[in-house]
Amino acid sequence: MANYYDGNTVIYLNGQFVKAAEATMDFYSQSLHYGYSVFEGIRSYKTAAGETRIFKATEHYQRLKASAQALNMPYAYDTDELIAATYELLERNNLQDAYIRPIVYAPANMGFQVNTASFIAIEAWQMAPFLGDKLLRVMTSSFERPNPKGFKIHAKAGGHYVNSILASQEAKAKGFDEALLTDMNGHVAEGPGANMFYEKDGKLFTPALGNILPGITRATVLEICKELDIEVEEKFFTTDAVKDADSAFFCGTAAEVIGWQSLDDTIFPKAWNSTLGCRIQEAYSRLVIGLPVQEGVTA
Repeated sequence: MANYYDGNTVIYLNGQFVKAAEATMDFYSQSLHYGYSVFEGIRSYKTAAGETRIFKATEHYQRLKASAQALNMPYAYDTDELIAATYELLERNNLQDAYIRPIVYAPANMGFQVNTASFIAIEAWQMAPFLGDKLLRVMTSSFERPNPKGFKIHAKAGGHYVNSILASQEAKAKGFDEALLTDMNGHVAEGPGANMFYEKDGKLFTPALGNILPGITRATVLEICKELDIEVEEKFFTTDAVKDADSAFFCGTAAEVIGWQSLDDTIFPKAWNSTLGCRIQEAYSRLVIGLPVQEGVTA
């Protein structure tokens, strides 16, 4: 089991910095019993200049607010104040390359009444790329993404991730590295915690919005593609289209950019080092530490 904290680790909790080992929450919280919470996954990096930078901090905290509002959770937190608190949290824990987890959770409420208050915690720890750094063997999951009419699918809500856990555990139990989920119409949606792209004939394709979480890393990949002059199309497609692809990759804050070796034992024919995904992976690695996405190009 990973060690997320020790006796010296500090977290931010409702406006104060407290020892993680001493922090408490209400066991009657609606979040604990019903998964009624919203969260973010953010990364910070030691830049090429040696400074600590939280990558796309504003976008992440704005999405945290939007997620809370989508779920009718009271949200009175200021984005700039949360960003400042996060930088202080990193400094107090002597972290630069870190994974950051803000979470907004509900008070004691064993019913379904609307809450009049919410709480916030921010935690940070060192974490390697979530899916490792080797090409992935991916499996089409038997689980589908929830129907968007049943959830606020654009919100990063705690309860939604039971679906992710089940899909990922299923894939690993069958000897794969990760799952790929489809939507209720049989179209490719996303991984348990990452968006996906595939390459075919020099062009990238990615699932259209509607049944996916509109990832911040996904948006970053689209920005990189624009800068590198890589054509991308957002569309609906099936796993058959992916299996006919030249290559594929996941992207997400925790996973960063990671290539696939295969889908359901169909091996992608293009060597990863010659793929568009590899170019994007290298560009993303430069971007997060404050370098231009292309070597030799002035920022």
